Amino acid sequence: MKRRPEDLSPEDQAFTRLVLFEAAKTARTAGQLEKFLDGLLTPSEQIMLGRRIWISRMILENKRYDEIGARLHVGSGTIAKVESWLCGLLPDYGKHIEREIKRTTEERRQEIARQNPFGLTALKRKYPLHFLLFPWPKN
Repeated sequence: MKRRPEDLSPEDQAFTRLVLFEAAKTARTAGQLEKFLDGLLTPSEQIMLGRRIWISRMILENKRYDEIGARLHVGSGTIAKVESWLCGLLPDYGKHIEREIKRTTEERRQEIARQNPFGLTALKRKYPLHFLLFPWPKN
């Protein structure tokens, strides 16, 4: 039976969240966490949560609301809600996302360097001191 958060007392809401967070922390690897979320959430709930995280990444990449809305088919209200959540409730989350963006960017650069060993990216990686005066190419 579906329950609205308002149907529970504030103490029960807090305890329910605590139970969820403690259960999620038991996952030691990404594979275990994936199995946990697959068993716990329906596919539509997984997509809903994933889209919110995707929206937050796009906000941190300084994408405009209309770009985000067109790409993910969400309204400006949803984007604003995620942005307020990102800035107000979870300010440290932005740091985690920025680290993730840097990591994926670095992985993409490494892949480009592997695919084209004589390209600018590979040469900058191999001879970094020769390129001190030049920034990384825009991807």
